[in-house]
Amino acid sequence: MWKHFRNLALGCCVSLLCCELVLRCLPVSTSTAFGYFVDPVILSYPAHHVFMASTGWDLRNAQVNQANNFGFVASHDFRPGDDAIGLIGDSYVESSMLPMNDRPAAQIERVLGGRLLYAMGAPGSALLDYVERVRWASQRFGTRDFILVLEEGDLWESICGSGQSHGPCLDKQSLSPRIEKLPPPGLAKRILRHLALAQYISGQLKLDPSRLIAQARLQARPPEPAEVERPAAVAEHRVSPGAREVAAKFLERLSALRPHRVLIVLDAHREAIYAGLGPRTGADLELFADMASTAGYDVLRTADALSADYAARHLSFDVGPYDHHLNALGWRIIARAIADTWKPAAVATPALAADAVQPPRQARAAP
Repeated sequence: MWKHFRNLALGCCVSLLCCELVLRCLPVSTSTAFGYFVDPVILSYPAHHVFMASTGWDLRNAQVNQANNFGFVASHDFRPGDDAIGLIGDSYVESSMLPMNDRPAAQIERVLGGRLLYAMGAPGSALLDYVERVRWASQRFGTRDFILVLEEGDLWESICGSGQSHGPCLDKQSLSPRIEKLPPPGLAKRILRHLALAQYISGQLKLDPSRLIAQARLQARPPEPAEVERPAAVAEHRVSPGAREVAAKFLERLSALRPHRVLIVLDAHREAIYAGLGPRTGADLELFADMASTAGYDVLRTADALSADYAARHLSFDVGPYDHHLNALGWRIIARAIADTWKPAAVATPALAADAVQPPRQARAAP
């Protein structure tokens, strides 16, 4: 009996070792080592960290990524005095699944001409995280101009407990500001980060034992209203609970920082475009657009440009049916729209005086 058990254990160990060796030869996603390296509430990679990113069990869209001197995947190191434009968002801005020249920062930089773009994208972040990056870039590098890229989930993901924010969030019940940081990885997680097999299971197959256990427990009892509220809101395109409060807090924080110029770029409701319903923007982003415009910030709805291109060519703007991030074509169209919006305003309204209480209104040059 003991001999059979020993042989079985030995066979399992040899099999796991073989899997590990094979996967190390393949472009399996490697550890990102995310942490709070540059600021207490801003997640980034270690400076100059190199990691592989790929998608799915068959390792699609494999790309080698390298963080810059401040831990962001960008084509430039960040330095004070560069007069760069800060490009801020989540994984849409990072676009680690695209070649570097097809990523948003590179494409926007090409069409703008003459201005560097500092790409400050961070996966799993939300709207209230973005304003912290505006603060950090303003203080650390003197950056005064910003392009913020928002996707539909950015508002409701800023509610505490969403699992998609890096620190600042609003309490789910009281909607008061809180800080909810990611806990530091334990010893087991730090070890598993260096195993290709573990990375393949968690990163490529997306198998999370704790999530499977939680899902099993959830399915063992009737769902509560709070647990199904967000999917219903998405399906019916209603404004998410707390979205207005998140937008108000963001605009309050942004106004206090007094940036020189801000362009807010809103992703389109692409499923509606593909269905032939014309240009649409999600309910949360429409609410945010109205509030931001009232506060005086430039807002670009990408739905118009994407819908016009789709009507002419019927080409998807998604990386694939397995990944709804924007592809190179989508970013090419949006980059042109950003350039058309950014260039006409040669001079933006100066920052508010110290005693001002209203958000800045940015001037538009006559056509």
